[in-house]
Amino acid sequence: MIKLLPGVLLFLLWAYCLVDAIVSDQARVRYLPKWAWIVIVLLFPLVGSIAWLVAGRPATAQRLSRERGGAPGFPEYERPGRLAASDPAKDEEFLRQVRARAEEQRRRYEAERRRKAELEGRAGAEGEGDETPEGSPDGAPGS
Repeated sequence: MIKLLPGVLLFLLWAYCLVDAIVSDQARVRYLPKWAWIVIVLLFPLVGSIAWLVAGRPATAQRLSRERGGAPGFPEYERPGRLAASDPAKDEEFLRQVRARAEEQRRRYEAERRRKAELEGRAGAEGEGDETPEGSPDGAPGS
């Protein structure tokens, strides 16, 4: 059983490196083309697997810094593909548009609220004249 362990470990390492080489992004593979790494791992299981892990495997993604387009200090903005703004003029224009849109929404909301209040006021004024004193139908004091 112990005699099989090195062979099993070599096979697992080889299979892992082969699959890793196959599914790796072509643009991120280092030093050689992807197909060359696959051939090396296939033909030289031990040396090719170790070489793939040391030299060919894509580097792990590093955290974004402001220089690389990230906004440090906020993890939700440090995801790859999430870029921080780099042009202050565009930032100011965007913020101006956001403020204008928010002000317009505020004006519409206030106008709608005033309109509803006026409708409720009219409905309340019309409804007050319909009732008779003391709740009796003819207006006479209750019996």
